Amino acid sequence: MSRLLNTTSTVDEQLPAGTISNMPWRAAGVYYSQNEIYMDIVEEVDAIVSPSGSVISSDVSGSVQCQSHLSGIPDLLLTFKDPSLIDDCSFHPCVRYARYEKDSIVSFVPPDGDFELMRYRIHPEQARNFQPPIVCNVQWSYLELSGGSASGSSSHQGGNNSGEPTRTGRITLTAGVTAVSSLIFSSSRKGPMQVEDISIILPFPRQTRTTTDFRVNVGSIIYDEQAKTAVWQLGTLDATKKATLSCTFTASVSSQNGGTNLATLPNLSMHWKVPLASVSGLTVSGLSITGESYRPYKGVRNICQSGLYQVRL
Repeated sequence: MSRLLNTTSTVDEQLPAGTISNMPWRAAGVYYSQNEIYMDIVEEVDAIVSPSGSVISSDVSGSVQCQSHLSGIPDLLLTFKDPSLIDDCSFHPCVRYARYEKDSIVSFVPPDGDFELMRYRIHPEQARNFQPPIVCNVQWSYLELSGGSASGSSSHQGGNNSGEPTRTGRITLTAGVTAVSSLIFSSSRKGPMQVEDISIILPFPRQTRTTTDFRVNVGSIIYDEQAKTAVWQLGTLDATKKATLSCTFTASVSSQNGGTNLATLPNLSMHWKVPLASVSGLTVSGLSITGESYRPYKGVRNICQSGLYQVRL
């Protein structure tokens, strides 16, 4: 066309390297001197837990997260030891869904790099039997009424220049790893159970005026005055260690009902992770590769962690 119009085209007549592959999720000509693929079977627990530690409601969803550094066009087969543990699932476009429907085998040519191979849910009855690996007990109470027209002295901090009545509150929080949990551990786990990446988000009532005297025996705590939220980073705990937090706060008291309406604490949120563990017990029985002559390094592990996890106060 450019010859007929006697013009010069700015469009290259050849596709750039890496776009010739008939698989849009994988470039052509991928090469690694060391071929390896890693898979994490991650199960997330959404739960509401009572102040006594019993589970009120729970739901468990899972995903298979992959990191692939494989040369050429490898064709992989992933098989599970007990695929009936999966209730329903969705897949990355690289997976041949008809093959999974036929014999519960995940057949795919992986993208290069990090990607999510599949998502799944476990059966509701199994999720209902979940027992948490960590418990959090909170005790809180209000002390004397002060300020405004109230009589008596007060030990609240920060003062109350508005003349509005306030009440001093005290919070004590204890967290620890449970002796009994419903988690199923991988055979490669050694030693006692450890819960990692533990953090607790403690929201204070919106009527909070001041917070003081934060004390923790494990980790560190940061209080956000604007959000009125304390974030307690605990790190790793095992059954031999109990973590405690205590603090004092003052909150405005509603003028309704003679100035006796007290602010209530919102539910606290927790985050935790247990490596080499799962709720369902889903494990990989085989991961094979065809189409290439090399033998890659393969690593698979289970991880159980919290999702939307709340403790009622």
